[in-house]
Amino acid sequence: MKLLLTFSKKKGREPVIAQVVKQTGVLISVERAHIDSVSGEVLIDVPDTDAREVCDLMQAKGVTVRILEHGVSLNEEECIDCGACVSVCPKEVFYMDEEYRLHLRDERCVLCGKCITACPHHALSQTL
Repeated sequence: MKLLLTFSKKKGREPVIAQVVKQTGVLISVERAHIDSVSGEVLIDVPDTDAREVCDLMQAKGVTVRILEHGVSLNEEECIDCGACVSVCPKEVFYMDEEYRLHLRDERCVLCGKCITACPHHALSQTL
C-alpha cells in the first residue's frame, strides 16, 4: 500500500522512517522524496498487512499520512491513445495493448507528475 507522508520542518530532520522500520520490523520502500528546509513529502510503499501499524506509528510521531488508493487517473473520454505518457514515465505505469489502446498499472505510480504534464489532452490527473 502506498502512503504519502508529509513532514514539518522539525520532523523532516528526524529519522522517522528509520525509527518506524526499527520499531515494527516492517520493510519500507521509499519511492519518491522531496524534502527542503521548510517541509518534506515522501511516498512510501509498505505491505498491505502492515499498513495500519505503520500509519498509526507515523501519525504518533507527528507525521501526516495519506493512504493512496490510486496514483494517476485516466479519463478515457479525453485520452486519444497518443502515448506521450508512455515515453516520459520512469516506472512504466503506461502501456499500449495490441490495438494501440492505452492502459495503466497505477500500483507502479510514484506520483512524479511527468505524465500529467506531458499529456496534450489533459486526460491524466493525480488522485490524492
